[in-house]
Amino acid sequence: MYSFDLFGFHVINQWAGHHPVLDKLMGFFAQYALELYALLFLVAWFSLPKSDSDHRHSLVVTGFSGILALVINVIIGQFFFRPRPFVALPKGTFTQLIPHSLDTSFPSDHTSGSFGFAAGSWKKASFWVRWSFTILAVLVAIARVYTGVHWPTDVIAGVIIGIISAKMVWFLNPTLRPLTNLGLRIFSYGKYVKEVRNQ
Repeated sequence: MYSFDLFGFHVINQWAGHHPVLDKLMGFFAQYALELYALLFLVAWFSLPKSDSDHRHSLVVTGFSGILALVINVIIGQFFFRPRPFVALPKGTFTQLIPHSLDTSFPSDHTSGSFGFAAGSWKKASFWVRWSFTILAVLVAIARVYTGVHWPTDVIAGVIIGIISAKMVWFLNPTLRPLTNLGLRIFSYGKYVKEVRNQ
């Protein structure tokens, strides 16, 4: 194991198990990132003015950025296996706060997906969406090491994969417009607001 990973892991994980409130918070962020993002997406979608189609399209692009990051992780996982800290390290030298399967540690799915969502929002999403998505992504990355289920380079790779995924999806964002328009039509938002009023 790389000395950077050992050092970085112990710097963060050494705090686990000593502060009950912090342990619960980190455990929550480490386990329920997907549910938190789903809630943020829903709030963002329905809190925008009905006529605002551009910011809703940015949410669609943001969502696909996170999905692409997870797909890339699956592909990497087929060719590279790294044991998780709680498998590789001697008992008594770490603290594991949450249960986890013995699948590959590299890269971190939670971090990749979180930073895919965060970086996807940086270009055109609302101010509060950009900041909330990014703060949550940072908390998730730290929490995955704090709780003892990832190495630092797992989450660093996740950050990189998430940002690259967002750039790729934004490059292809015109192809996602039909999906955005479908959502706008279903909820009678954007240009479909006028159509409903004229009926």
